Amino acid sequence: MKLNGLPAKDKKMREDFIKKNSLNKEEEIIENTLRPKSWEDYIGQEKIKTNIKVIIEAAKKRGEIGCEHLLFYGGSGLGKTTLAGIAAKELGGNFRITSGTAIKKTGDLAAILSNLNPGDVLFIDEIHRLNKLIEEFLYPAIEDFKIHLVLGKGLMARTMEINLPKFTLMGATTRIALVSSPLRARFGATFQLNYYLPEDLEKIIKRSADLLQITIDDEAIKQITVASRFTPRVANRLLKRVRDFVQVSGDKNHIDKKSVEKALGFLEIDNMGLESGDRKILEVLIEKFSGGPVGLKSLAAATNEEEDTILEIYEPYLLRLGFLERTPKGRTITSLAYKHLNKKQQNAKKLL
Repeated sequence: MKLNGLPAKDKKMREDFIKKNSLNKEEEIIENTLRPKSWEDYIGQEKIKTNIKVIIEAAKKRGEIGCEHLLFYGGSGLGKTTLAGIAAKELGGNFRITSGTAIKKTGDLAAILSNLNPGDVLFIDEIHRLNKLIEEFLYPAIEDFKIHLVLGKGLMARTMEINLPKFTLMGATTRIALVSSPLRARFGATFQLNYYLPEDLEKIIKRSADLLQITIDDEAIKQITVASRFTPRVANRLLKRVRDFVQVSGDKNHIDKKSVEKALGFLEIDNMGLESGDRKILEVLIEKFSGGPVGLKSLAAATNEEEDTILEIYEPYLLRLGFLERTPKGRTITSLAYKHLNKKQQNAKKLL
Protein backbone atom coordinates (compact mmCIF):
# COMPACT_ATOMS: atom_id res chain seq x y z
CA MET A 1 0.00 0.00 0.00
CA LYS A 2 1.26 3.48 -0.92
CA LEU A 3 0.36 6.83 0.63
CA ASN A 4 1.16 10.09 -1.22
CA GLY A 5 3.45 8.22 -3.61
CA LEU A 6 5.43 6.53 -0.82
CA PRO A 7 5.09 3.03 0.61
CA ALA A 8 3.35 3.07 4.01
CA LYS A 9 6.59 1.94 5.71
CA ASP A 10 8.61 4.79 4.15
CA LYS A 11 5.93 7.33 4.98
CA LYS A 12 6.00 6.21 8.62
CA MET A 13 9.79 6.51 8.69
CA ARG A 14 9.56 10.03 7.23
CA GLU A 15 6.93 11.07 9.76
CA ASP A 16 9.04 9.70 12.62
CA PHE A 17 12.09 11.55 11.28
CA ILE A 18 10.19 14.85 11.03
CA LYS A 19 8.74 14.37 14.51
CA LYS A 20 12.14 13.55 16.02
CA ASN A 21 13.78 16.58 14.44
CA SER A 22 10.92 18.81 15.54
CA LEU A 23 11.37 17.62 19.12
CA ASN A 24 15.13 18.18 18.90
CA LYS A 25 14.54 21.69 17.56
CA GLU A 26 12.11 22.45 20.38
CA GLU A 27 14.59 21.15 22.96
CA GLU A 28 17.32 23.31 21.41
CA ILE A 29 15.08 26.40 21.62
CA ILE A 30 14.35 25.69 25.28
CA GLU A 31 18.07 25.16 25.99
CA ASN A 32 18.92 28.50 24.37
CA THR A 33 16.15 30.18 26.35
CA LEU A 34 17.59 28.93 29.65
CA ARG A 35 21.17 29.85 28.73
CA PRO A 36 22.21 33.14 30.41
CA LYS A 37 22.84 36.02 28.02
CA SER A 38 24.43 38.53 30.42
CA TRP A 39 26.68 38.69 33.48
CA GLU A 40 23.64 39.47 35.64
CA ASP A 41 21.88 36.27 34.55
CA TYR A 42 24.99 34.09 34.92
CA ILE A 43 24.88 32.72 38.47
CA GLY A 44 28.01 31.41 40.20
CA GLN A 45 31.73 31.37 39.25
CA GLU A 46 32.03 34.90 40.68
CA LYS A 47 35.84 35.11 40.68
CA ILE A 48 36.06 34.03 37.07
CA LYS A 49 33.40 36.52 36.00
CA THR A 50 35.25 39.32 37.78
CA ASN A 51 38.56 38.42 36.13
CA ILE A 52 37.03 38.25 32.64
CA LYS A 53 35.29 41.59 33.14
CA VAL A 54 38.62 43.17 34.10
CA ILE A 55 40.38 41.69 31.06
CA ILE A 56 37.67 42.93 28.68
CA GLU A 57 37.35 46.37 30.26
CA ALA A 58 41.13 46.89 30.22
CA ALA A 59 41.27 45.92 26.52
CA LYS A 60 38.48 48.38 25.72
CA LYS A 61 40.23 51.20 27.54
CA ARG A 62 43.40 50.54 25.54
CA GLY A 63 41.32 50.71 22.36
CA GLU A 64 42.20 47.15 21.38
CA ILE A 65 40.13 44.95 19.09
CA GLY A 66 39.11 41.93 21.13
CA CYS A 67 41.07 40.86 24.18
CA GLU A 68 43.62 38.23 25.18
CA HIS A 69 42.89 34.64 24.25
CA LEU A 70 41.11 32.74 27.04
CA LEU A 71 41.03 29.06 28.01
CA PHE A 72 38.32 27.49 30.19
CA TYR A 73 38.47 24.04 31.72
CA GLY A 74 36.24 22.00 33.98
CA GLY A 75 33.58 19.29 33.89
CA SER A 76 30.80 19.08 31.32
CA GLY A 77 27.83 21.36 31.91
CA LEU A 78 29.55 23.89 34.18
CA GLY A 79 29.05 26.84 31.81
CA LYS A 80 32.23 27.14 29.74
CA THR A 81 30.42 27.85 26.47
CA THR A 82 28.02 30.25 28.18
CA LEU A 83 30.88 32.22 29.72
CA ALA A 84 32.58 32.52 26.34
CA GLY A 85 29.32 33.61 24.72
CA ILE A 86 28.74 36.38 27.26
CA ALA A 87 32.36 37.52 26.93
CA ALA A 88 31.93 37.67 23.13
CA LYS A 89 28.80 39.78 23.56
CA GLU A 90 30.69 42.18 25.84
CA LEU A 91 33.46 42.46 23.24
CA GLY A 92 30.90 43.29 20.58
CA GLY A 93 31.95 40.67 18.05
CA ASN A 94 30.29 37.65 16.49
CA PHE A 95 30.49 34.38 18.40
CA ARG A 96 31.71 31.58 16.13
CA ILE A 97 31.59 28.07 17.59
CA THR A 98 33.39 24.93 16.47
CA SER A 99 35.02 21.94 18.16
CA GLY A 100 38.32 20.12 18.18
CA THR A 101 36.76 17.06 16.57
CA ALA A 102 35.17 19.09 13.75
CA ILE A 103 38.51 20.43 12.51
CA LYS A 104 39.98 17.47 10.63
CA LYS A 105 42.64 19.19 8.49
CA THR A 106 44.40 22.53 8.15
CA GLY A 107 42.10 23.50 5.29
CA ASP A 108 39.11 23.34 7.66
CA LEU A 109 40.79 25.70 10.10
CA ALA A 110 41.96 28.02 7.31
CA ALA A 111 38.36 28.32 6.05
CA ILE A 112 37.10 29.16 9.54
CA LEU A 113 39.82 31.73 10.24
CA SER A 114 39.58 33.46 6.87
CA ASN A 115 35.85 34.04 7.38
CA LEU A 116 36.27 35.86 10.69
CA ASN A 117 35.65 39.60 10.99
CA PRO A 118 37.62 42.03 13.18
CA GLY A 119 36.62 41.61 16.83
CA ASP A 120 35.00 38.18 16.37
CA VAL A 121 35.39 35.47 18.99
CA LEU A 122 36.29 31.97 17.81
CA PHE A 123 35.29 29.37 20.38
CA ILE A 124 36.81 25.88 20.07
CA ASP A 125 35.11 23.35 22.34
CA GLU A 126 37.08 20.29 23.46
CA ILE A 127 40.20 22.01 22.20
CA HIS A 128 42.35 19.18 23.53
CA ARG A 129 41.13 17.07 20.60
CA LEU A 130 42.97 19.19 18.03
CA ASN A 131 45.70 17.15 16.38
CA LYS A 132 49.32 18.25 16.41
CA LEU A 133 49.33 19.49 12.81
CA ILE A 134 46.27 21.70 13.42
CA GLU A 135 47.88 23.13 16.55
CA GLU A 136 51.02 24.09 14.66
CA PHE A 137 48.90 25.77 12.00
CA LEU A 138 46.98 27.67 14.69
CA TYR A 139 50.00 29.18 16.47
CA PRO A 140 50.83 32.00 13.98
CA ALA A 141 47.09 32.72 13.67
CA ILE A 142 46.69 33.53 17.36
CA GLU A 143 50.10 35.15 17.82
CA ASP A 144 50.58 37.21 14.65
CA PHE A 145 47.12 36.92 13.07
CA LYS A 146 48.57 35.25 9.99
CA ILE A 147 48.30 31.84 8.40
CA HIS A 148 50.73 30.21 5.99
CA LEU A 149 49.34 28.08 3.20
CA VAL A 150 51.40 25.72 1.05
CA LEU A 151 50.24 25.75 -2.57
CA GLY A 152 51.24 23.04 -4.97
CA LYS A 153 53.53 20.05 -4.46
CA GLY A 154 57.16 19.14 -4.97
CA LEU A 155 59.36 21.66 -6.78
CA MET A 156 56.33 23.77 -7.68
CA ALA A 157 55.23 24.22 -4.07
CA ARG A 158 55.20 27.73 -2.66
CA THR A 159 54.07 29.36 0.57
CA MET A 160 51.38 32.02 0.74
CA GLU A 161 50.95 34.25 3.79
CA ILE A 162 47.43 35.47 4.53
CA ASN A 163 46.73 38.22 7.05
CA LEU A 164 43.81 37.63 9.38
CA PRO A 165 41.59 40.16 11.14
CA LYS A 166 42.26 40.53 14.85
CA PHE A 167 40.10 38.04 16.68
CA THR A 168 39.91 36.44 20.12
CA LEU A 169 40.33 32.71 20.56
CA MET A 170 38.47 31.08 23.43
CA GLY A 171 38.97 27.40 24.11
CA ALA A 172 37.24 24.95 26.40
CA THR A 173 38.24 21.51 27.58
CA THR A 174 37.18 18.90 30.10
CA ARG A 175 40.71 17.50 30.23
CA ILE A 176 43.26 20.26 30.66
CA ALA A 177 46.14 17.78 30.99
CA LEU A 178 45.64 16.78 27.34
CA VAL A 179 46.10 20.35 26.09
CA SER A 180 49.72 20.63 24.98
CA SER A 181 52.00 23.02 26.87
CA PRO A 182 52.78 25.16 23.78
CA LEU A 183 49.06 25.68 23.15
CA ARG A 184 48.28 26.45 26.80
CA ALA A 185 51.11 29.00 26.89
CA ARG A 186 49.52 30.99 24.07
CA PHE A 187 46.41 31.81 26.10
CA GLY A 188 46.53 35.02 28.08
CA ALA A 189 44.48 33.57 30.93
CA THR A 190 43.27 30.12 31.97
CA PHE A 191 40.24 29.63 34.20
CA GLN A 192 39.04 26.52 36.02
CA LEU A 193 35.28 26.23 36.48
CA ASN A 194 34.40 24.47 39.72
CA TYR A 195 31.29 22.58 40.75
CA TYR A 196 28.46 24.85 41.90
CA LEU A 197 27.38 25.57 45.44
CA PRO A 198 23.85 24.41 46.42
CA GLU A 199 22.65 27.99 46.94
CA ASP A 200 23.75 28.96 43.42
CA LEU A 201 22.04 25.91 41.90
CA GLU A 202 18.82 26.79 43.73
CA LYS A 203 18.91 30.26 42.15
CA ILE A 204 19.53 28.72 38.72
CA ILE A 205 16.60 26.31 39.09
CA LYS A 206 14.29 29.12 40.24
CA ARG A 207 15.34 31.29 37.29
CA SER A 208 14.84 28.42 34.83
CA ALA A 209 11.40 27.63 36.28
CA ASP A 210 10.36 31.25 35.76
CA LEU A 211 11.57 31.14 32.15
CA LEU A 212 9.67 27.89 31.58
CA GLN A 213 6.59 29.52 33.13
CA ILE A 214 6.12 26.91 35.85
CA THR A 215 5.78 27.32 39.60
CA ILE A 216 7.93 25.29 41.96
CA ASP A 217 8.02 24.83 45.76
CA ASP A 218 11.17 25.55 47.77
CA GLU A 219 11.34 21.91 48.89
CA ALA A 220 11.14 20.76 45.29
CA ILE A 221 13.98 23.12 44.36
CA LYS A 222 16.14 21.66 47.13
CA GLN A 223 15.42 18.12 45.97
CA ILE A 224 16.41 18.86 42.40
CA THR A 225 19.52 20.65 43.68
CA VAL A 226 20.67 17.58 45.62
CA ALA A 227 20.21 15.37 42.55
CA SER A 228 21.84 17.80 40.09
CA ARG A 229 25.46 16.61 40.54
CA PHE A 230 26.56 20.20 41.41
CA THR A 231 26.08 21.03 37.69
CA PRO A 232 23.71 23.63 36.14
CA ARG A 233 23.16 21.62 32.94
CA VAL A 234 22.00 18.61 34.96
CA ALA A 235 19.81 20.83 37.16
CA ASN A 236 18.05 22.28 34.12
CA ARG A 237 17.70 18.84 32.53
CA LEU A 238 16.07 17.43 35.65
CA LEU A 239 13.79 20.46 35.95
CA LYS A 240 12.57 19.94 32.38
CA ARG A 241 11.99 16.25 32.92
CA VAL A 242 10.03 16.87 36.16
CA ARG A 243 8.01 19.50 34.30
CA ASP A 244 7.16 16.93 31.62
CA PHE A 245 6.14 14.46 34.31
CA VAL A 246 3.76 16.83 36.10
CA GLN A 247 2.21 18.06 32.87
CA VAL A 248 1.50 14.52 31.68
CA SER A 249 0.17 13.46 35.08
CA GLY A 250 -2.32 16.33 35.12
CA ASP A 251 -0.69 18.69 37.63
CA LYS A 252 -0.37 21.33 34.91
CA ASN A 253 2.49 23.75 35.66
CA HIS A 254 3.24 23.30 39.35
CA ILE A 255 6.09 21.23 40.79
CA ASP A 256 6.08 20.11 44.43
CA LYS A 257 8.23 17.76 46.51
CA LYS A 258 6.05 14.73 45.78
CA SER A 259 6.16 15.23 42.02
CA VAL A 260 9.98 15.52 42.12
CA GLU A 261 10.22 12.25 44.06
CA LYS A 262 7.99 10.47 41.52
CA ALA A 263 9.87 11.88 38.52
CA LEU A 264 13.30 11.04 39.90
CA GLY A 265 12.13 7.54 40.72
CA PHE A 266 10.86 7.14 37.17
CA LEU A 267 14.25 8.35 35.87
CA GLU A 268 16.08 5.95 38.24
CA ILE A 269 17.92 8.80 39.98
CA ASP A 270 18.40 8.41 43.71
CA ASN A 271 18.51 11.04 46.45
CA MET A 272 22.23 11.66 45.90
CA GLY A 273 21.86 12.17 42.17
CA LEU A 274 23.32 8.78 41.25
CA GLU A 275 22.06 7.42 37.94
CA SER A 276 22.06 3.83 36.77
CA GLY A 277 25.53 4.23 35.22
CA ASP A 278 27.02 5.48 38.49
CA ARG A 279 25.50 2.63 40.47
CA LYS A 280 26.67 0.09 37.90
CA ILE A 281 30.28 1.22 38.32
CA LEU A 282 30.08 1.00 42.11
CA GLU A 283 28.31 -2.36 42.05
CA VAL A 284 30.84 -3.84 39.60
CA LEU A 285 33.65 -2.62 41.86
CA ILE A 286 32.03 -4.41 44.78
CA GLU A 287 30.88 -7.62 43.10
CA LYS A 288 33.71 -8.29 40.64
CA PHE A 289 36.70 -6.59 42.20
CA SER A 290 35.90 -6.79 45.95
CA GLY A 291 35.94 -3.01 46.22
CA GLY A 292 39.19 -2.52 44.29
CA PRO A 293 41.75 -1.37 43.56
CA VAL A 294 41.16 -1.88 39.84
CA GLY A 295 42.64 -0.24 36.73
CA LEU A 296 40.62 1.95 34.39
CA LYS A 297 40.81 -0.50 31.46
CA SER A 298 39.56 -3.40 33.55
CA LEU A 299 36.75 -1.28 35.01
CA ALA A 300 35.70 -0.08 31.54
CA ALA A 301 35.65 -3.63 30.20
CA ALA A 302 33.64 -4.93 33.16
CA THR A 303 31.04 -2.16 32.95
CA ASN A 304 30.92 -2.09 29.14
CA GLU A 305 31.64 1.66 29.20
CA GLU A 306 34.21 3.69 27.29
CA GLU A 307 37.23 4.79 29.32
CA ASP A 308 36.59 8.44 28.40
CA THR A 309 32.98 8.13 29.58
CA ILE A 310 34.11 6.91 32.99
CA LEU A 311 36.79 9.59 33.25
CA GLU A 312 34.66 12.53 32.13
CA ILE A 313 31.09 11.65 33.16
CA TYR A 314 30.96 9.23 36.09
CA GLU A 315 34.23 9.43 37.97
CA PRO A 316 34.35 13.20 38.77
CA TYR A 317 31.01 13.07 40.57
CA LEU A 318 31.77 9.84 42.43
CA LEU A 319 35.08 11.34 43.56
CA ARG A 320 33.30 14.52 44.63
CA LEU A 321 30.84 12.51 46.75
CA GLY A 322 33.69 10.53 48.31
CA PHE A 323 32.32 7.25 46.94
CA LEU A 324 35.44 6.54 44.92
CA GLU A 325 39.16 7.09 45.36
CA ARG A 326 42.10 6.97 42.99
CA THR A 327 45.13 5.13 44.29
CA PRO A 328 48.46 4.23 42.63
CA LYS A 329 47.04 0.75 42.04
CA GLY A 330 43.68 1.88 40.64
CA ARG A 331 40.14 2.87 41.65
CA THR A 332 38.93 1.92 45.13
CA ILE A 333 35.43 2.13 46.53
CA THR A 334 34.94 3.80 49.94
CA SER A 335 32.87 2.98 52.98
CA LEU A 336 30.51 5.84 52.13
CA ALA A 337 29.56 4.08 48.90
CA TYR A 338 28.91 0.80 50.70
CA LYS A 339 26.65 2.62 53.13
CA HIS A 340 24.76 4.45 50.38
CA LEU A 341 24.18 1.26 48.39
CA ASN A 342 23.31 -0.64 51.56
CA LYS A 343 25.97 -3.23 50.76
CA LYS A 344 28.05 -5.23 53.20
CA GLN A 345 31.46 -3.61 53.50
CA GLN A 346 34.44 -5.65 52.39
CA ASN A 347 37.80 -3.93 52.13
CA ALA A 348 36.58 -0.43 51.42
CA LYS A 349 38.78 2.43 52.47
CA LYS A 350 37.20 4.15 55.45
CA LEU A 351 36.65 7.90 55.37
CA LEU A 352 36.58 9.63 58.72
